Amino acid sequence: MARRDGEGEEEGIETSAFWEKRNVLVTGADGFLGAHVCARLRAGGCTVVGLLRDRRPSSPLHTHADPEFIEVYGDLRDRMLLERVILEYEIDTVFHLAAQTQVRVANKGPLSTFESNIRGSYLLLESIRQYAPEALVVVASSDKAYGPSPTLPYTEEMPLRARYPYDVSKSCMDMISSSYAHSFGLRVGITRCANLYGPGDLNFDRLIPGTIRSLLRGERPVIRSDGSPVRDYLYVDDAARACLFLVHALHQGIGIGEAFNLSLEMPMRVLDVVRRIQSLMGRMDLEPRIEGHIPNELREQSLSAARARSLLGWRPVWTFDEGLGKTIEWYEKRWLREKRGP
Repeated sequence: MARRDGEGEEEGIETSAFWEKRNVLVTGADGFLGAHVCARLRAGGCTVVGLLRDRRPSSPLHTHADPEFIEVYGDLRDRMLLERVILEYEIDTVFHLAAQTQVRVANKGPLSTFESNIRGSYLLLESIRQYAPEALVVVASSDKAYGPSPTLPYTEEMPLRARYPYDVSKSCMDMISSSYAHSFGLRVGITRCANLYGPGDLNFDRLIPGTIRSLLRGERPVIRSDGSPVRDYLYVDDAARACLFLVHALHQGIGIGEAFNLSLEMPMRVLDVVRRIQSLMGRMDLEPRIEGHIPNELREQSLSAARARSLLGWRPVWTFDEGLGKTIEWYEKRWLREKRGP
């Protein structure tokens, strides 16, 4: 069970009258984080417009169909589409969560990653500047935007020194967003999340869903690195809550043009994460297969979330093991449905 400290504060952020008449655009609404943000927004009673590139029935967004949710299909790089959506639906709040999120895809095809993550972001921000300049805007960056650093954990004052394609695309999104805030007065805030995990993540290249799927199949989990890289993690619903907290802060004039690290602040080695999952699933017999090399990855990353705690009043509700338990439960139910068939 999840801890309940902070629950009252959480409910106030989600269900307050603040949301009832807002018109909210969520880019990447059927993505992992996007689906969880949409679920919270719909509970708050606002109008939610989701910008989707493709319809993916397996997305958690479509497992909770809502007739009040407006789906718009198109490419984030289509400026005319962005302008139409902003004007037609009188958008006053934006969660920009759409991105090419896979590091391996970025390494193989950097151009498409740069097009989606960088060009798509500045076209959206420019459309907001022209047609919804009072909108409250949350842009999802990443801990990858920092790049290598001799000092950890990362704090928001540190420079962005990304080197690799995915990381650079996130740095650019981040700095462009800050530029629109400081140059044109847009009320933009930026999130830099640790590695997200939780129900609904169908990107099995990622460590946690990939490990769970392997164990459910009775297969040895695969670790592409040597198991020693260190990462921070965050349960996806805690990240979704933080996005809503940031909108409230922007409305009050707090955090405009600033970035906020979001993390459980408990960095762990990749191999230790796999062992935790094995222990929770009772499959310590399946020894991980360690491949020993993965290109364009940093050895160690960790985040300080002190600014988010101080300025946003946010803190994680879920411990790592609690989040893993809920995540494993979701995949086990999905696995049983797949085995039964239609």
